Amino acid sequence: MLSFEEKIELIETHFPQLTRKNISLGRVNYHLEDSKRDKKIVVQQLHPNGNGFVYAGHLDRRQKNDKELVNIRDYSSEDIISLISSSIDYLSSEESVAAPEPVVPVKEIWTGGADNERLLLVHEDELWNIYAGLNLEAAFESYKEAHDYLVEEGFEKISSFSR
Repeated sequence: MLSFEEKIELIETHFPQLTRKNISLGRVNYHLEDSKRDKKIVVQQLHPNGNGFVYAGHLDRRQKNDKELVNIRDYSSEDIISLISSSIDYLSSEESVAAPEPVVPVKEIWTGGADNERLLLVHEDELWNIYAGLNLEAAFESYKEAHDYLVEEGFEKISSFSR
């Protein structure tokens, strides 16, 4: 594990674009003042005991904590440089990282109600239509509205078909 002083030297030598900000308890933050995103702190709470965090909004959620930070306590100098470099690249870009579109079903079969009947929920012509056999029972503008209606009426989804 690198010491606090080694991490400070590493950051200040390799990343002159970061601004050092001393905070409480001897800890240090490093800011990217020219960030194109809301976030500016790249290195957060670097502590004299060697603990510290690097912002990793660009990484998969399994690799970071809920605050989008990665603990660098036991990172090698190469790993710290790589992580900080990718964080700076991400914060310097204006490209949005779009979340993957959720898979929305095209058709679903629901069962329930007083007579344990079957209903078909179908996405057609920008509407979510609910059919009982060939009869249109209801139409909704969103999947959520149709889903919530079916649940409120005591129905349960038994199958779905995606595109």
